[in-house]
This record gives sequence, structure tokens and C-alpha cells, in this order.
Amino acid sequence: MTNTGMSRVAIVTGAARGIGAGTAVRLAADGHAVAVLDLDENACKDTVERITAAGGRALAVGADVSDADQVARAVDRVADELGPPLVLVNNAGVIRDNLLFKMTDADWDTVIGVHLRGAFLMSRAAQAHMTAAKFGRIVNLSSSSALGNRGQANYSAAKAGLQGFTKTLAIELGPFGVTANAVAPGFIATDMTAATAARMKVDFETFQKGAAEHIPVRRVGTPEDIAHTISFLVSEGAGFVSGQVIYVAGGPLD
Repeated sequence: MTNTGMSRVAIVTGAARGIGAGTAVRLAADGHAVAVLDLDENACKDTVERITAAGGRALAVGADVSDADQVARAVDRVADELGPPLVLVNNAGVIRDNLLFKMTDADWDTVIGVHLRGAFLMSRAAQAHMTAAKFGRIVNLSSSSALGNRGQANYSAAKAGLQGFTKTLAIELGPFGVTANAVAPGFIATDMTAATAARMKVDFETFQKGAAEHIPVRRVGTPEDIAHTISFLVSEGAGFVSGQVIYVAGGPLD
């Protein structure tokens, strides 16, 4: 385990797998104590074990980020058991893809609820600790889909909304030593993209190869690619970077 700066308490939502798990492991390696938060606390066990096996500190926390009471309890628990959370990564997300004429009210509400309402509730709860400490780092996970993507009216709207949310947090919280930035991944190989391939009835390896052909660096991304960027944004050295949306997509996007 390397400690590249002051040890702080970080919360990573949706950290049971994928980008969230990769980010939680990386922040722990950076020296942070990490609250691994996901809908099912038991699902967080693998991520917590990866962190503790490497000598880090981690706590599994179960909460629905779209539920205000559960969020308040979760953040209070983290503060009590690990310490005041001064780093927050809003990564929790779900997909309910469908074309607009087939998209149900529930498809829309679920995606907006987890991504957008979830980031709002988590940020509102955590900022009290950050402003009190005069230090904080918030990173919201947007997506290249914020630019529009067929079959993802709900997801695209949520991910675009997170960019405006991020810029507003940067303006409001900046005077208190808190930065807010968004990371917008392109194609990342995760369970979520594997589920998309399965829904399209395409072999996942074939799906990834097809995607890589359209990416300038000629490969798809990994959770670690996103975790590296988040690691920088939450670091001491990133204090003058705020309100930014960083596309981590292997090249520029139109």
C-alpha cells in the first residue's frame, strides 16, 4: 500500500463492482479509508476484502442512494465508524435502456433516481462534513452518453444533468475548500457493458473489439483507467481543478 498524501475518509457509491470497485481499491491504495457503499451491503464484501488484504481500511455500507433517509443514515455511520467523509465519489448507477416510445415511467424514474437524485442526496449529506473541515472533494460519474445515445434518453439525461449539477456544486462549495468535478467515461469493460452486449445478443469479446475500432487508442477502457483520473481529482494537488468535466474515452468525442 502506498500513501501519496493525507489519509482521509472516502465514500464510493456503487462500489461493489466495476468502476466503483476499481475506484475504491485505488483510493485505499492512495491511503484513504474507504466506505464501500452499494445497494446490497453483502455485495460489497469482495471489494472490502481486496482493500483489507492490501493493508487498507474499508467499511461495507448498504444503502439505496435514491432514498434520503438511507443516505443520511449511511453518511452518519461512515462518520461514526471511519471518520468524517471528505471525499465522495458518486458512481452508483443503473441502466434501463429502451427507445423513447417503449420507455416506461419506471425506466425513467429509476435511472434518474439513482444517478441524479442519488448524487444530490449523497452530496448534500457529505458536504456538511467537508465545509466544516474546509476541505472536500466530490467527483460525479457522468458518461460520454451525456452527448446523446440511442435507446438511452433516461441515462443520457441523467449523465448530462450531472454535469450541470457538478458545475453548480463547484460554484457553491468552492469558498469552503471543496472542489467538484465530473468524470465522463467512454466505453469501459464492466458488467454493465457486458449486459448491454447480452441484450443486443452480441458476444462480449466481439462487442469490445468492435468498440475499440472506433476509439483512437484502439482499446476499450478499464475501471482502473477511470480510477486513475479520480485519484488525481481527489488529491491534495487538484485543489485548483473544479467544475470540470473530463472525458476519459481514449480520444476526443464529437
